[in-house]
Amino acid sequence: MKLRFHQCLFWLVLSCTVLVVSSLEDVLSQSNFDNFLDPLKDLFTLKDATGPQVKFSLRKPNQPDDDVCYIVPGKPESLSGCTFNSTSKTFLVIHGWTVSGLFESWVAKLVAALFDREQSANVIVVDWLSTAQNHYVIAAQNTKSVGQDIAHFIDWMEETTNIPLENLHLIGYSLGAHVAGFAGSHTSNKVGRITGLDPAGPDFEGVHAHRRLSPDDAHFVDVLHTFTRGSLGLSIGIQQPVGHVDIYPNGGAFQPGCNLRGALENIANFGILAMNDAVKCEHERSIHLFIDSLLNEQEAIKAYSCGSSEMFDRGMCLGCQKKRCNTIGYDVSKVRQARSVKMFTKTRASMPFRVYHYQLKIHFSSKVNQSEMDPSLTVSLHGTKGDAENLPLNVKEKIAANRTHSFLLVAEKDIGDLLMLKFRWEESTSWSASSLLRMVSSWWSGDSATPSIDVHKIRIRVGETQKKIVLCVKDPKAVNMAQEVTFVKCKDEWRSPSRRKNLQTHSHSS
Repeated sequence: MKLRFHQCLFWLVLSCTVLVVSSLEDVLSQSNFDNFLDPLKDLFTLKDATGPQVKFSLRKPNQPDDDVCYIVPGKPESLSGCTFNSTSKTFLVIHGWTVSGLFESWVAKLVAALFDREQSANVIVVDWLSTAQNHYVIAAQNTKSVGQDIAHFIDWMEETTNIPLENLHLIGYSLGAHVAGFAGSHTSNKVGRITGLDPAGPDFEGVHAHRRLSPDDAHFVDVLHTFTRGSLGLSIGIQQPVGHVDIYPNGGAFQPGCNLRGALENIANFGILAMNDAVKCEHERSIHLFIDSLLNEQEAIKAYSCGSSEMFDRGMCLGCQKKRCNTIGYDVSKVRQARSVKMFTKTRASMPFRVYHYQLKIHFSSKVNQSEMDPSLTVSLHGTKGDAENLPLNVKEKIAANRTHSFLLVAEKDIGDLLMLKFRWEESTSWSASSLLRMVSSWWSGDSATPSIDVHKIRIRVGETQKKIVLCVKDPKAVNMAQEVTFVKCKDEWRSPSRRKNLQTHSHSS
């Protein structure tokens, strides 16, 4: 236990990531944690006396993973020698903190994807590995000086080649996102765009905008947050919005296809050696979502503005009025408002990541007084292009009779126009005081023990197409939710219950 305790502390110091051993929170107060770090702070600040060294590698489409030509600030001949095109778009790819001191495999994949979309572009990989491979605390402290070096490089390029900075796009991952922010804030003229791919959280969460990536750093700043969950107030990815548009795929917490639980168990058992398993999948998902947006332009992921992840998970934010929708990744619409726009979306576990979002509004009616229920709900969709069967409806709150509930349904395939829906209600197998009371009252009244819950209509909004559909029970006699019930299109127009009620009240009064 003592060994594991120190492994966890070592992990927290180096990567400031999630808490691994659950009992650690109980025995480790924040003051103790600070005391633990105090003797290490001096050690961290003693290193790196020579300052960061930054290199600029202009990659080639046929060699996206090789550094064959470096542009050297102050040497104009290096621009022509590397065949820099001053009329094309220019991308600066900025990596994050690294343990190995080597470029991660995603760098070449992103470079190749950028060339796939923009064949004549200048794709420059910013190499600050000499600093980034240091302890996390040092690397984080040096992001500003690295950003200043990049800003000087950008100013020199602008002065030497007259490139329009509107065509300059900085793409930074993790600590590299804040490096991009510092670069943008120190250039003489503002750069066109910065994309932050899961900007690092430790040392940057909650600090002033001038000390991290912020909307002031470029004409447009868009951010993908994919790993914002942590412990002891620490999160690998920054939780707060730091751009003009901040998108939180799958709530920004855990990403589908990433076995975080297994990775955390590996860290608990094997210590820091297992850290890559824990971090890479969740943290790097931001990169692969951006790569996906470059390669799969026709399957762009749509994100929706919403007040919270919880509201989005109930399907309440799929409307696109007043620019409340956007495309994630490369083709994002440049919406700039006074406050950061928080947006949410769901994704698949692998590329292409796009899914299809549906809001289902279901009114559960009952002739008898039913207490709140916690059933399992399953839906099958049948459309003009195919079927999506046995999709679970995520029940966020207990189902109450004679009330309308909203759900978010996600399908991984495009079924085309919805023609038919099959709905199944299954009672929870767990016995509770309320279910026993309901059964006893049913016996007493002579009714069946099976709850008499009816659903006559389901109103649907399709996020990707913005179509609104009303489905009615195909066979009005088959409304017992204990079996599968089929719904087909009915002719009612889309109306909210409150509007319908107001219309009825108005007709009665007139």
